[in-house]
Amino acid sequence: MSQTTSAPAPSPARFSDVKGWFWPADQLLFDWFLTRQDKAPQQPGDLLELGAYLGKSAIFIGGYLRTGEEFTVCDLFDSPAPDDPNSAEMGRSYATLTRRAFEANYLAFHPELPTVVQAPTSVIASRLRPDSCRFIHIDASHLYEHVHGDIEAARELAGPDAIVAFDDFRAEHCPGVAAAVWGAVATKELKLICITGTKAYGTWGDAEPVRTELLDWLKSRTDLWHGVEEVAGAPLIRISGKKAVAPTPPRPLHPAPPETAAVPEPSGTAAPAPATRTRSLLARALGGRRGR
Repeated sequence: MSQTTSAPAPSPARFSDVKGWFWPADQLLFDWFLTRQDKAPQQPGDLLELGAYLGKSAIFIGGYLRTGEEFTVCDLFDSPAPDDPNSAEMGRSYATLTRRAFEANYLAFHPELPTVVQAPTSVIASRLRPDSCRFIHIDASHLYEHVHGDIEAARELAGPDAIVAFDDFRAEHCPGVAAAVWGAVATKELKLICITGTKAYGTWGDAEPVRTELLDWLKSRTDLWHGVEEVAGAPLIRISGKKAVAPTPPRPLHPAPPETAAVPEPSGTAAPAPATRTRSLLARALGGRRGR
């Protein structure tokens, strides 16, 4: 019996078509932090994401990659998890995640893949140079032991004044993330700058200039509420983005053609089969590229 394979999913026509949990308020903050790093004096360094799902935040981050820099994405994708608790988490929350789907989504918006490390995030500190990253997004496991390890790796890889974003640090289904993040504040000299409904943003560098500039920017936004509270001996900016207007998202390099309305055929003539979307770019992406 011949083995059948499922057809590849169509390339996303819009950024909103990429599945994931990356809300407008956090898109605005990613844009603000990454754009700030481009201002004089330009902050050097590479980009890193731990945990990618189907690529929504990676697609966004990849738009800020500069010449000579490297963007690395580390995720298990469809590889076996290294331990039973992590395996259970993967089966419960990420059963449909595949590297193939991530790469197809990313290549719909960018001409080249980032450097893909398909492995547990515990390997990342051995793959990259210390002090080499200017922006790190941690969104992998929700288990305390793994998040704690990701934070240790991020501290080693973070360059001077690098920004680190932590996902799901306050969600009820992943208290281990909150424990690891606040533990780093208490014992690892992590300085939180701001929080949203889903993410926390911090640095091991000097947080005060960043807070000052961020507050000035927030005062100009009518779609973001903010307040400041003293937490663990330092000011923490709280941001609510229920009315946030996201920045212009990345556009696909080759958007899918619009669907065309069927033209009625003369009576008695069979209608032609529906036209299929052109998948040449996606086929090339899946067949001819591999993560570096």
